[in-house]
Amino acid sequence: MTETSRSGYKTVRGLTRGLDLLNMLNRIDGGASTARLAELTGLHRTTVRRLLETLQAEGYVRRSESDDSYRLELKVRELSEGFRDEQWISATAAPLLAELLQKVVWPSDLTTLDVDAMVVRETTHRFSRLSFHRSMVGRRLSLLQTAAGMTYLAYCPDTEREQLIDMLARRADEEYQLAREPARLENLLLRTRHKGFGENYKNWNQEEKVAAIAVPVHSGERLLGCLSLVYMASAMSIEQAAERHLGSLQRTAERLETELCHTAGQF
Repeated sequence: MTETSRSGYKTVRGLTRGLDLLNMLNRIDGGASTARLAELTGLHRTTVRRLLETLQAEGYVRRSESDDSYRLELKVRELSEGFRDEQWISATAAPLLAELLQKVVWPSDLTTLDVDAMVVRETTHRFSRLSFHRSMVGRRLSLLQTAAGMTYLAYCPDTEREQLIDMLARRADEEYQLAREPARLENLLLRTRHKGFGENYKNWNQEEKVAAIAVPVHSGERLLGCLSLVYMASAMSIEQAAERHLGSLQRTAERLETELCHTAGQF
């Protein structure tokens, strides 16, 4: 049997019930019998047994021969392997970025580190009437030429920073020249930490008309990524952007940190 979802498509009732069983087994320590699972889920015992046999055949649960109870198998862990931190961070950030857009009008990006660049995970570019790009999710941003990149380098652990800079310094492209100037780079990072935000004013060779300010986003002691406000450089200076919008940006980052800590505690 099927039911109609909010999107108008029909939902598969058997799949829904199977997921309910997996969720229930995940909450029960030591497994449970068919009768117990039927009681907890409100499903008929025959339905529960049929679903459990299917899940066992697929390798997601196993039946104990000693007490006829069912327990989760290791294969269920595969279901979460493709769900990275960045994905639930993005889901948490979306409504907060939408609220920020109402206050600042200019678009904002949530970025996280991906090996050697910051990657846009969530954005309001597609909603802002002042946006100059509609497709930003997944775009890679330079660590040395963007506000998000410099903010990440300024606030990440010392060991991580050293490894990142060493990796970038080995690259011959002009984009990475700053990594080969340790004194200059360190001064810029000290300035970023002192001001509490990173900045880019026409420095990024891919977007020479763009400016941005960015703040770090933490979860406890862990640096998760950065939140950036992006605008046309001709509209205002860095100082004007900070005076007008830094407070809103920082408050959104703080709310995001609170939400992420709450969400993380549920996993």
